[in-house]
Amino acid sequence: MYRRLAVGLARGLLRVAERRGRCYPVCLLPGPPGVRAPPCRGAPRGRGSSLLPLLAALAWSSRPAAAEQERRGAGGAAAGDAEAEIIQLLKRAKLCIMKDEPEEAELILHDALHLAHKSHNTKAIAYTYDLMANLAFIRGQLENAEKLFKATMSYLLGGGMQQEDNAIIEISLKLATIYAAQSRQELALAGYEFCISTLEEKIERERELSEDILSADDKANTRLLLGMCLDTYARYLLFSQQPSQAQRMYEKALRISEEILGERHPQTIVLLNDLATTLDTQGRTDEACVHAQRASDLARQVEHPELHVLLSNLAAVLMHRELYAQAEETYREALRQAELKRDEASVQHIREELAELARKSRPLS
Repeated sequence: MYRRLAVGLARGLLRVAERRGRCYPVCLLPGPPGVRAPPCRGAPRGRGSSLLPLLAALAWSSRPAAAEQERRGAGGAAAGDAEAEIIQLLKRAKLCIMKDEPEEAELILHDALHLAHKSHNTKAIAYTYDLMANLAFIRGQLENAEKLFKATMSYLLGGGMQQEDNAIIEISLKLATIYAAQSRQELALAGYEFCISTLEEKIERERELSEDILSADDKANTRLLLGMCLDTYARYLLFSQQPSQAQRMYEKALRISEEILGERHPQTIVLLNDLATTLDTQGRTDEACVHAQRASDLARQVEHPELHVLLSNLAAVLMHRELYAQAEETYREALRQAELKRDEASVQHIREELAELARKSRPLS
């Protein structure tokens, strides 16, 4: 019924993250970072719901967690030929990922890791492990990704990074989503709860710190990371048939997005749409319609790249309210937008929904 958007937060909800490509329908093989693919925020027919939390993390964050050290200047200047060669290998690997050449990227990363171990460069080892983990993650190689993320975390913690550091939280969130995709529910829940509770406590402690101690940008980044965790957990709850709990998570994520990014930001619009979905799932169609309509109106104003998906979701809510004429009109608009985008998967989905709408609205003989 619904198509859910996965808007990457490049310089958005997680400013330290780079844009990750989108996929549609939901799958474990989205495009490489920076490459546009169709949207992927909904569960397609015949797919397990356990994939959705994984896709949430993919959507919000693609930058390797170890890159946080690089951003802070932890790597420093090149300390010799070996380090310079490692840097060049990592750059080539990233380029291969962007060009959708994962096999070549993996080979290059193995060369970088070998050289990092040979030169005893622990920062390079951690960074390379993290790149390898993210590559396995987006390719759906979950067991391998789990091992690599754990290795990355071990190196970061061994290097003195604190457990509450944002980089550690990012890895923990990805591990939780892997557990969810593998139906290891207890580990998944523990992971989500650890990420959220740790960040909430951290934000509360840092609230009164002056900018001389902690910059406003760093505070905002931590709140935005919390937004990512809430969104990911909400999706897990929604597809675990716990819509009321998912609603609370989405409401918190939406507040963060509105406060930091503003109501017209693409991610705020997506979260508004997600909240509408959780309300509609609970039978609260009037409230759902208000949020879905607002999301669609804002999407038109900002020329949201996935307007057709938002319109399709609004039409679904209208159909549930038995407002069949309005639902058909909205589906037709969504279809036109999808055709302009040449989004064949969306076109097919909307046509199926129009056929279902025609059956529902047909007078009884």
